[in-house]
Amino acid sequence: MTKTNRQDRLREFVIRVLTICLSSLIVAVNLKSFVAAGDLFPGGFTGIARLIQRCALEFGGVELPFGPINLALNAVPAFISFKLVGKRFTLYSCLVIFLSSVFTDLMPSMPITEDVLLVCVFGGIINGFACGLCLRVRVSSGGTDFIAIPLSERKNINAWNIILCANACMLVVAGLQFGWDRALYSMLYQYACTQVIKMLDPDGRRATLLIVTGRESAGGVCAQIQDTNHTATLVEGVGLYNGDPCVMIYSVV
Repeated sequence: MTKTNRQDRLREFVIRVLTICLSSLIVAVNLKSFVAAGDLFPGGFTGIARLIQRCALEFGGVELPFGPINLALNAVPAFISFKLVGKRFTLYSCLVIFLSSVFTDLMPSMPITEDVLLVCVFGGIINGFACGLCLRVRVSSGGTDFIAIPLSERKNINAWNIILCANACMLVVAGLQFGWDRALYSMLYQYACTQVIKMLDPDGRRATLLIVTGRESAGGVCAQIQDTNHTATLVEGVGLYNGDPCVMIYSVV
């Protein structure tokens, strides 16, 4: 490895770690300000951890820390991601989970506004921005991402529909226990968060590929596209320059 390559990798590592720290801090501030003020239940394992905390406080009078619950919920999905997705991706994502859990427990409660609608909209935007920062450096905030990525890449299953149903079940439980207004406001929070993530996700956009090749090599190109769990459409054609038959492969990735 040349000196330039080592410097580039070191710079990439420092930028990624700093971004992870910043994102984790933003998530913690958002949880102890907007989410706590609105008594909301975010999506994913963060929402489940919040639900466990609220149930323990409501029915047992015990105030449980956020960190241990969040870390325990992410343990099994992180192991699955480590085996199926990749070591580096999983370890960096686990760093996000660990830091956000620690920051959340160390940070005092600091409500900014009591207007629940403002809490939902701006809390969701801030959380989406934090998740978008992670995606920019090819790291996730863990939780349901550990489940969605292996299912999407290896099984070609749209795991986000499953996660949406799981979030809906969590909100039903929250609505039954703590009032439907909190559950409905939590849906607004999740929607605002999702829209921001979609805008910031550098890899979440679709691209249309139009590949023109000879008939003899079309099969190999299609096989490589199918290896990425995508499909394609073949269109027969004729090259205008020399009149030879050709194939245009159309695919959306």
